Amino acid sequence: MRARIGRRQFIILFGGTTITLALAARAQQGDRLRRIGVLMSMRDGDAEARLRVAAFVQGLQELGWTNGRNIHIDDRLADNGTIQAAAAALVAEAPDVLVVNGASALRAAKRATKTTPIVFVNVIDPVGQGFVSSLAQPRGNVTGFSIVEPEMGATSLELLKQIAPRLTDVGVLGATTLGGSAAVEAAIQKAAPSLGVKLIQFTAPLEPPQVTSEVEYVFNVLAQRPNAGLLVLPGAYTQSIRAEILELAAYSRLPAIYPYRYYVAGGGLMSYGVDIADVFRRAAGYVDRILHGEKPANMPVQEARMFKLVINLQTAKMLGIEVPPSLLETADELIDVSAHVG
Repeated sequence: MRARIGRRQFIILFGGTTITLALAARAQQGDRLRRIGVLMSMRDGDAEARLRVAAFVQGLQELGWTNGRNIHIDDRLADNGTIQAAAAALVAEAPDVLVVNGASALRAAKRATKTTPIVFVNVIDPVGQGFVSSLAQPRGNVTGFSIVEPEMGATSLELLKQIAPRLTDVGVLGATTLGGSAAVEAAIQKAAPSLGVKLIQFTAPLEPPQVTSEVEYVFNVLAQRPNAGLLVLPGAYTQSIRAEILELAAYSRLPAIYPYRYYVAGGGLMSYGVDIADVFRRAAGYVDRILHGEKPANMPVQEARMFKLVINLQTAKMLGIEVPPSLLETADELIDVSAHVG
C-alpha cells in the first residue's frame, strides 16, 4: 500500500512539474517575436489582396497579436509563374506559420515544406484536390477554410435567371483543372434543364482564334446568342482576368453573376458567394491557436458558413434590367453609386 501511495504521489508531483514547465515554456514562447508568412496567388498591386491582408491583421489584433510588436508578417503576391519561388523564399525565412490564399499558393507551399504549419483560405474542395485527407481530420501540416459549397453554383444560376428571366443560354466561365470547381459545375448542369437554360462551357486554358484574347472569345461566342448571360466560377483563372471580364460584360451589355462581392463593387451586375475578407479574419483564429501550440492535423477544415447576394443597381439600370422586388428584399447588399453622386 505504501509503495502504491508513494508512486501516486510521485506521479502527481511529476505531473505538476510538467504543467509548470509547460506554462513556463509557453510564457517564454509568447515573448518571442513570431513570424507569419502570407502567400497569395494574386497579381502584385491587387487592391483586393490588400483588403484581405488588412482583415487578417485586424483579426490578429483582436487576439492580442500586433505586427511589429510580437509578430512579424511577411506577405507576398505572385502569379502562377513565380508562385513556387515565392513559397520557397517564405519558407527560407523560417516562419512559425504560413497563410496561403488559393489553390496554386497552397500547392506551392506544400511543395516547399512538409513541417511548417499551413493555414489555407479561398481553396475549393481541398479533399478532392488532395490537399487534406478529410475535412474532420486533415492530417499533416495543413488545415484551413474551404470557401465554396457546390450548391452555390445552382443558386447562382437561379439568381441570374431571376434577374434576367428571358435568358436561354448561359456561358459558364471557369477553370475546372486549375480551380477545383468540378462539383460546382456539376450542380449548375443539374439545375439548368429545370430553368430552361442551355449551358455553354468555357474552361481554361481556352483555345480561341489568334485575333482575340481568351475572354474576348467568350464574349464573341455569347454575343451571337440573343438571350445570353454569363456565370463566372470562382478560381485563380477568373480572378486574374476579372478586370477584362467586367469591362467586356459592360461593353456587351451582358447580364452576369460573379462569385465574390469585389466583382460587383467593380461594376459587375450581381454576385453570390462568401466574403473572403471575413474568412481571412476567421483564419487569424486558427493562426492564434497554432502559435499557442496546436497542430494543424488536429484542427478540422472549416467550410463556408454564409453566402451573400450583392446587386449593383446602377449596373442593372445601365443594362435596362428592372430588379425583381423579391431580389431587392433578399439581397444582403445593394450598391448604387449614382445615389451618392451630387
